[in-house]
Formats: sequence, C-alpha cells, structure tokens
Amino acid sequence: SWVKRIETNKPNLGKDTELVKKLKDPTLKDKAFSELLDVYQERLYWHIRKIVTTHENADDVLQNTFIRIYKSIANFQEKSSLHTWMYRIAYNESIRFLEKNNKKSYANIDEVSESNLAILFEDEYFDGDEIQRKLNTIIDGFKEKQKRVFQMKYFDDLSFRQISEILSISESTLKSTYYTCVKIIEQKILE
Repeated sequence: SWVKRIETNKPNLGKDTELVKKLKDPTLKDKAFSELLDVYQERLYWHIRKIVTTHENADDVLQNTFIRIYKSIANFQEKSSLHTWMYRIAYNESIRFLEKNNKKSYANIDEVSESNLAILFEDEYFDGDEIQRKLNTIIDGFKEKQKRVFQMKYFDDLSFRQISEILSISESTLKSTYYTCVKIIEQKILE
C-alpha cells in the first residue's frame, strides 16, 4: 500500500436505516443528527479534504455539506444508501466550492493544480513523507475525473457501485479509469 488509509467508523446499513427514520422524525431529528455527525464527520472531512486541499477549505465545505444534509434529509428517498447520498452531497459541495474560487483567481486548470499542491505541502496538517508527496504529486497530475475516481476508491474505500451513483458514471468506465490510475502510479513511483 502506498499511503496508510485513515481508519474511521465504518457505516452500518442497518444502523443507517434506523438513523434515517430518526432523522425524518421531527421530535428525534436533532439527536439523530448528532449521531450522524459522530459516524460520518471524519469520513466526509477527508473525502472533502482530498478535493479542496486545505484544512480551512475542507472545514468550510464540510459545514456547508452538513447544513445541506440537515435541510434535505426529509427529501432523501432512500434509492441509495445514506452513506452514498451524503458522499454525493459532499462531492457536489466541494466542486461548487472549487468552481466558485477557481473562477476568481486562476487562468487555467494547470495553475489551479500547481497552486493547490503548493498549498498542500505548506499546510501544517499535511504530515507526509516523501512517498506521500510523490503520490500526491502524481494524483494531482491526473485529469479531474481520474483524480476523483482514484481518491474515492483508494482512500475512501467506496465500491465502484457507490462511486457510480455519486458521479453518475458507469461501473465499467470507473473500473477502467481506476486501474489506469493504478498503473500510472506504479510506474511513476518506481521512477
């Protein structure tokens, strides 16, 4: 394994079903939302952090994500798992944040990537050794779709089905994209 993954509370489908029932009950919603934060806050933080790069930006996006979840839970139709639904919200909030901020200050996507990478290495919360730096540099060089697919599969340990629901991309395309990324990383790590 290239980089140690962060282990956190894993979601539990049965508990999630109960949690959704509580979240939709106005008398239990606030207490249930506190439970939701306990289980998902760290996982969503790291999902967002990989997209927006810095701790401060991730905190802002995480807050917006949970506000949206809180306001939208009554409309959650349970066609996907709670976990997948929240990841999709977090992903969309992260992309909104990037689009809003990148339009303001960058001429092209290469400048965005270089700037984000420089900010990451200067961030006091970035605690990586040389292999992590190399991996982050390689991943940062991927096209946006490749980057998101790799991060969701490798770091967030999502299934291809879950990623497919979040990104609205077929599972076969996701698998091809992911394994292409793995080959590129293996080649570049060994250089």
